Amino acid sequence: MPVMRRPRARRLAVALLALSTLVPAAPAAADSGAPFARPALKPAHRPVHPPADEDCPLDPALAARLDAAIADVRERTGTPGVIVGLWLPGRGTYVHADGVADRATGQPMTPNLNLRIGSETKTFTVTAVLELVDRGLLGLDDPIGKYLDGVPDGAHITIRQLAEMRSGLYSYTFDDDFVQALLTDPERPFSPQELLSYAFKHDNVFPPGTDYQYSNTNTVLLGLLVEKLGRMPLRDFIHRNVTGPARLNHTLFPRAAELPRPYAHGYTDQTLDGSTTDSTHWNPSWGWAAGAMISDLHDLHRWAKTLATGTLLSPATQAEREKFRPVPGFGDGAGYGLGLFRVGGWVGHNGSLPGYESVTLYLPEQDATLVVLLNTDIIHEGSEPSTLFAEAVTSLATPGHVYELPAEK
Repeated sequence: MPVMRRPRARRLAVALLALSTLVPAAPAAADSGAPFARPALKPAHRPVHPPADEDCPLDPALAARLDAAIADVRERTGTPGVIVGLWLPGRGTYVHADGVADRATGQPMTPNLNLRIGSETKTFTVTAVLELVDRGLLGLDDPIGKYLDGVPDGAHITIRQLAEMRSGLYSYTFDDDFVQALLTDPERPFSPQELLSYAFKHDNVFPPGTDYQYSNTNTVLLGLLVEKLGRMPLRDFIHRNVTGPARLNHTLFPRAAELPRPYAHGYTDQTLDGSTTDSTHWNPSWGWAAGAMISDLHDLHRWAKTLATGTLLSPATQAEREKFRPVPGFGDGAGYGLGLFRVGGWVGHNGSLPGYESVTLYLPEQDATLVVLLNTDIIHEGSEPSTLFAEAVTSLATPGHVYELPAEK
């Protein structure tokens, strides 16, 4: 499936390439840990949504069916542990954890654990870009070459095309050298420039705007754009201007491989020999603006509606975000917008990186929210396990709006 799923490249390669050609017209601030001047921030256009009442339980019969469905998917996929939160205003709330957070100790999975959220990071990075649009610092149809040098065909690739995955830039995660470097030493740090070096040695896949291909290269460039125009490191801009105003107190853009306690251990088979290993402390810098962040169930519950309804953005900018363009292979009504997708009426994003997967969704028609977090990314019969959990839950709870993604063939 070409959307909302990480490439599963497992190829051998040799060495890092330094990137000397991607130089911002003015250097971004160094990340020294010192305080930075904060650019003027417009207040949120609408209040951040408080979570729905979490004390109203779901109908016991439906809750029992959900318990059984989640246990079944966990057993079929071999998922160590999973956390599911479902908020259905007028019907009740369902929060459930199943399995273990740590295979070595048997520590149970519980709803308060921190996990890595992979590509859900894109929703935060693109929100930061759209805040800069609202400040008048850039336009969605500006070429990226106006702000960053060295991007192949950067004079024609727009900010919008980067955010909607239609730039045509090669994704560094498909590069043999990158895969070898990552899996040989998964605790090593990568700089954004190193990541882009793997992508830019390849020809662009298609002319900008003519097709769709999910590419982490796009979001890494957007992260550098935020650093330049926001005049601070990306993590600081996101914490001050996105997670802070959204009151996400347990959502973190890490500096390195830190993972605040309490956390769930993650398990992956993305290794050089295909064996399963504990990837909890692998350095997520290889995902950076596209996949490095950490969160928990209750922050993602709050974020789902904030993201889908544009609380932090002007109505006009949110309307641009929600221009969902069709993606080949998906059904009617499905599409990808600006760091945001729509599937089965649900709006949100999923995430995956070695050891962890997540899905955070909001259903405008029912004011409903679904969050799924799990501590493995091992594919089951061509499908992401997170997709199978979300499909099982929505099939029972919102049968008219099922979250369903096609399996890899």
